[in-house]
Amino acid sequence: MKHSRLTPARLTLTLLVLSGLLLITVVLSLCFGSTSYRPWQLLGNGPDAALARDVVLELRLPRTLAAIAVGGLLALAGALQQVLLRNPLADPYILGTSGGASVGALLALLLGAGVAAVNLAAGCGALLSITLVFILARKDHSRSQARLLLTGVAIASFCGALSSLLLSLAPDGLLRGMVFWMLGDLAGARWQLALALLLALLLLVWPLARQLNVLSQGAQTAHALGANTRKLQWLLYFVAAAATAISVTTAGMIGFIGLIVPHALRLVLGHDQRLLLPAVALTGGTVLLAADIASRIILAPQQLPVGVITALAGVPIFLWLLQHRGVAR
Repeated sequence: MKHSRLTPARLTLTLLVLSGLLLITVVLSLCFGSTSYRPWQLLGNGPDAALARDVVLELRLPRTLAAIAVGGLLALAGALQQVLLRNPLADPYILGTSGGASVGALLALLLGAGVAAVNLAAGCGALLSITLVFILARKDHSRSQARLLLTGVAIASFCGALSSLLLSLAPDGLLRGMVFWMLGDLAGARWQLALALLLALLLLVWPLARQLNVLSQGAQTAHALGANTRKLQWLLYFVAAAATAISVTTAGMIGFIGLIVPHALRLVLGHDQRLLLPAVALTGGTVLLAADIASRIILAPQQLPVGVITALAGVPIFLWLLQHRGVAR
């Protein structure tokens, strides 16, 4: 598919449209849930208004902000890893980055660590897993990076086995919460750190978009054009690991956002990272927020883990993309 040249007008219009879609989804998230309270009931008086404030401001609003932040982080991490590997099938879940973060976080939870220690352990686990993948597959110079992807799948499976081991060792008091968290859960998620990190990482990598455009053509081509590929690659490793770690500690294991969102947007918007990076951050938040709304209303008042919704919807959507649109390179 051919795409028009990126101009300031096209960049602005696209981001405004995506921001509008996100805003509409935010309003829906504040309106719908496992109870019938709506935001306009906040303006009244009496017990119903007080309950509406508790539901909308204390439950739905933090959950909404957490979904925006986590979805944006996962989509951004997926987009950066796909640039690094020059392969649209790369994402934090498949490459084992999410699995490494999960192992670190579960181990810290099992040891009774606090929030800061859990975040640090998740970050170390994510960075260790992504570094291990690239070290084991460092001799893979093929364009599709098939060996690196297979290594990532193996590391992800190993991390899954370690997570299962940690769950089997967990006491009954912790086990249910850990299992529900492993399925992906936004209930009670702390959004402040995730949203701040999303904005910080986006501001860090967006100025490098032109270099990423060059890097996406291959490390040798980028080096021939004067780019410091080694430093840029390691920066992207750290950014992807940090984004994945915070998303995992905030909401647990949520798959397919980092895979489908960048892949679909490249089909629609093209490959220019100046547009793609902010677009995936906005769209990732919108998609995860829509999945969270579905998780709240499908079996209301019972709430489903949002990771289950993304997996159930993500598999057929991705298969449809492969069948009807091909793989975007």
